[in-house]
Amino acid sequence: MLDAASRIPSGTVAASRHRAGYQCRQWKVDPLGKLSLNQVSLSYPGAGIGHVGILHNVTLSLDEREFVVVIGRSGSGKTSLLNLAAGFLTPSHGSIAVDGAAITGPGSDRAVVFQDDALYPWLNARDNIGFPLKLRHVAKRVRDTRAEELLDLVGLSGSGDKKIWELSGGMRQRVGIARALASDPKFLLMDEPLGALDALTRSRMQSFLLNVWQATSTGVLLITHSIDEALFLATRVIVLEPTPGRITADIPLDFGRRHLAGESAASIRSSSAFKTAYERLTLAIHTETAEFAA
Repeated sequence: MLDAASRIPSGTVAASRHRAGYQCRQWKVDPLGKLSLNQVSLSYPGAGIGHVGILHNVTLSLDEREFVVVIGRSGSGKTSLLNLAAGFLTPSHGSIAVDGAAITGPGSDRAVVFQDDALYPWLNARDNIGFPLKLRHVAKRVRDTRAEELLDLVGLSGSGDKKIWELSGGMRQRVGIARALASDPKFLLMDEPLGALDALTRSRMQSFLLNVWQATSTGVLLITHSIDEALFLATRVIVLEPTPGRITADIPLDFGRRHLAGESAASIRSSSAFKTAYERLTLAIHTETAEFAA
């Protein structure tokens, strides 16, 4: 099942739905959304006098159809940044908005995927995917149809009746991503979603993530500790420097798009451009004032 990623459509979700026999609708017909953080700082009261700074003066924007990866050393505030974007935390200073509307908490325009798939073991795959829609009182027939088209999207057609404990780690994470997509979010926020997988599964899942991103046109903000993963997936890599976390580099990349255009992962990773980018990103992460030349 792991190489089912090759069955994911390279065009649109509508194409996937057509093959599955569902009524198609246009995907992402609205103008592109924008997730923006403007001069955001985050701090907590310290054990003694004063506050402990987590993030300082972070300004970042993410458009739909962008795949932005945040990387940095431990303590640089990567997960805190994602939690702020998700609405789980409130900034000490600055503002966060989607399409100009201030974020005051979680919302259906943003969905979060964690390293732990956080699926409900008493539900099958189909009902796990449809659960967010159930909370919104969507009819079961509609929930099941939506779940089936998402199972097709993530390469798990025919697996809707399977219990979570019957699925491999990679398959469970696919179900978790499908559940996150159930409400048609504008942005998918992912906190090391592949971190718990073995190396082979992780490599295959990276290709899977790129295909899902291309098929849905959903903006992605992904946290990782892996330099290789950041380079392979991102249209932009954001480097955070710790204590407190601040942006030291914002690097445009095209390796993921090259893979989607047909170049193999092995060819990309063995290229001189990828190796050079790996060296420069490593240096940027470990240099307080990062410089990164394309």
